[in-house]
Amino acid sequence: MPPVLLTKRIEFAAAHRYIKPEWDEAKNRAVFGPCYNPPAHGHNYMLEVTVSGEVDPKTGMVINLFDLKRVLLTVIEEFDHKHFNLDMSYFNDRIPTSENIARLLWTKLEPQQDIGTLHTVRLYEDEDLYADITAAGGLDVASVTRRYSFTAVQEGNQGHVWDCFVTVHGPIDPVTGMVTDIGALDRLAQERVVKAIDRQGLEQVLGQAVTGDALAKHVWGRLAGSVAGGTLERVRLVQTRDLSFEYSG
Repeated sequence: MPPVLLTKRIEFAAAHRYIKPEWDEAKNRAVFGPCYNPPAHGHNYMLEVTVSGEVDPKTGMVINLFDLKRVLLTVIEEFDHKHFNLDMSYFNDRIPTSENIARLLWTKLEPQQDIGTLHTVRLYEDEDLYADITAAGGLDVASVTRRYSFTAVQEGNQGHVWDCFVTVHGPIDPVTGMVTDIGALDRLAQERVVKAIDRQGLEQVLGQAVTGDALAKHVWGRLAGSVAGGTLERVRLVQTRDLSFEYSG
């Protein structure tokens, strides 16, 4: 029987700031944007941990959820209600980006024998941004996903809000701690996708009747090759809570 994946979520609160002390203010602001603003900003982080393993024939479980929750609570206790820059020596020489925090959490969780084999660590800053570290990719590579929203109309239907999740994959920059320039990605997505589609009929935008899967491919085409840092990995369009479309070129 192939391994089964089990995912558990847990929340903690912390603050961080993106800053390179050796850079002047102009360069810090150019690279990090609002994340540079002093003194810091906080998040209710959501940590999502996926483990892999065989189903125990006696218990019917991959891992005891009580054990998994206990380990997660023990690990995040060190980080909860902390200022990453000021309170945690881990970030004396690196920036506490989502990618770097997720990577650090991986190193804390991976040795824990009670949780089976670690498969993925996903860290949400909020509903619009999260980072993934995976066993397959290793500690120096991450995926970052950003959410954008627009309103569009399909033929014969009323307009509704589509959520567009754009995922960029690549090495974590050792200087900035980021896979990609989020500010540049935001500008690209707003210009190429949101402004081009928002509050319009999809048939008018594409010049033909369009389905959700065709729209996901269209969005991919408008972004591919233009991402500043990393590689476009996936576009996922959520039409409703029960229906989504995904495209990877």
